[in-house]
Amino acid sequence: MIELDINKVNKELRHKTPSQIIQWALGLSENRIVTTSFGVYSAILLSKMAEHDKEIKVIWCDTLYNQHSTYEHAAKLIKEYKLNIKKYQSLKSKAEIDATIGLPSIEDDTHAEFSELVKLEPFRRALTENSPDLWFTNIRVRQTELRSKKDILSYSKDGILKISPFYWCTDQDLDRYLIDNNLPKNGDYFDPIKALQNRECGIHLQ
Repeated sequence: MIELDINKVNKELRHKTPSQIIQWALGLSENRIVTTSFGVYSAILLSKMAEHDKEIKVIWCDTLYNQHSTYEHAAKLIKEYKLNIKKYQSLKSKAEIDATIGLPSIEDDTHAEFSELVKLEPFRRALTENSPDLWFTNIRVRQTELRSKKDILSYSKDGILKISPFYWCTDQDLDRYLIDNNLPKNGDYFDPIKALQNRECGIHLQ
């Protein structure tokens, strides 16, 4: 575990640019990952991480229920930035899941079981197999109640240092960033686990 006076360091990083935050964090350990769902603004963090560390492990927990547009978006970014993708999926096939649980709504009793199968277990497996010291994420303030209680730096339950370089950016900030840097937006992204925009997908509860 990387031990920091996290409140003090967050204050110091508050007015740094995402690039400066990333550069600072990369100096802490070479054992690092970045997670992605290839969501709406995924091109921003992934392009920025590729700029600073071309070999970083990119953990993608593919739920198997992404829309076709998301798989196209993922393929484009993987090729463009030569991402070092480590893809994790449910130990059950989509056919097995469809035949037993199906795709439940968040009100269904089976939603928790579905979440465990397609997102949470694969993600825990990813953490176990990679055992990172650093975890770069794209969580931001105001996304959910939980995320608004975080900061640029936070710790996972397992003591992994999480770095969110764009934490204080608004959607408007990121939309401008996409335009200024000619990056694609996955506007059709839908997470069957999260379902609603203000719900957690589960991995940031880990």
